[in-house]
Amino acid sequence: MRILVLGSGGREHAITWGLDRSGDHLLWAAPGNPGIGGLAQLEEVVPTDPDTVVRLADEIDADLVVVGPEAPLVAGVSDSLRAAGIPCFGPGSDGAALEGSKWFAKKVMSEAGVPCAEGRLFESAGAAMAWMGDRASEYVIKADGLAAGKGVFLPDDASDAGDTLRSLFGGELGEAGNRVVVERRLQGREASVLAVCSGTQAVVFPPSRDHKRAGEGDTGPNTGGMGAVSPPPELDDGFAEEVRQRIMLPVLDVLASRGIDFRGVLYAGLMVTDQGPFVLEFNVRFGDPETQVVLPRVDCDLGQLLLAAARGGSLPERLEVRPETAACVVMASGGYPGSYSKGYEIHGLDDTGDVMVFQAGTARRNGAVVTAGGRVLGVTALAPDYGEALNRAYRAVGRISFQNAYFRRDIGRS
Repeated sequence: MRILVLGSGGREHAITWGLDRSGDHLLWAAPGNPGIGGLAQLEEVVPTDPDTVVRLADEIDADLVVVGPEAPLVAGVSDSLRAAGIPCFGPGSDGAALEGSKWFAKKVMSEAGVPCAEGRLFESAGAAMAWMGDRASEYVIKADGLAAGKGVFLPDDASDAGDTLRSLFGGELGEAGNRVVVERRLQGREASVLAVCSGTQAVVFPPSRDHKRAGEGDTGPNTGGMGAVSPPPELDDGFAEEVRQRIMLPVLDVLASRGIDFRGVLYAGLMVTDQGPFVLEFNVRFGDPETQVVLPRVDCDLGQLLLAAARGGSLPERLEVRPETAACVVMASGGYPGSYSKGYEIHGLDDTGDVMVFQAGTARRNGAVVTAGGRVLGVTALAPDYGEALNRAYRAVGRISFQNAYFRRDIGRS
């Protein structure tokens, strides 16, 4: 097949890698990055411009377009591609509202009977503070709109909550923070399950766990993700199927009842409590860095799977999952998720053996690969057991260097 992947991060590098290894496909990426460029032809196209994306897909005679990030989905790229008769893996803007608005997602979950935290929508800091009262540490504050993984806040007290709300309504996250959802905080262990969906059908990938906080010991601000493991060691083999039955399928049924034909990834960010899994959030694309640990554990022709979903066709009942454990450690620019410098040359990318290095925030300058973003690399290892996967990933991290590199040393152990 001729496949176009939209996006430029570590997730898109992992998707392109998965497509390359699993079938005889010709690959393009827009705009891609230097790592993706080793697998696909790169095109300088803005993924959020539907007309330009459609023109590129026509020019290369694409059999399938795979949308990586959430922003093009919310912008309606999938709708434009389908209107032009080009199969696209990624929901339309109607389905993308599950990620584009946390409040819309909560309404869908309520209708589907899916367990989630009690929450309310607010359009002013004062109203939100009044609802929380003096128990702000028992709540979570979320920007309602897209915030690139940085829109969730866990206040320590009322003063912290007030600062967060004033910052959000003051425009720190732009339009994403014009409305906020405040939820009661759940207790348990976080996990994620990704499902490829075709209408009311879903097939699940093995579960994973992402480490969102910037600091070791799960401290500091939320990030796009500092590392991930698959599977989380305490989950039983039937966990992903339980999530499919109790969460994915009911949500897809509600979407269908609203006239939404969902063709893409449904990502459930979960809190595993004593009462079972509760949904923290939905995303409508592959997770990052969860994709980097999930795809290496699955044996299938990824292109054919995504094409079947893009066409609204039948999906397999289950995917063949390898028994190994996968671990990913993210190497970031010092200062991330705050301000950071770019343009530092990266050394050691070819010195990691069979450990996979997925490039995220990188660029090519004067023939060298340099840092170009907050999260720079995702270093992923497979091994027969959990501990060895982590050891292999960290050994590979030790062979890579760039100025001001930062990574957590407790991924999978905190």
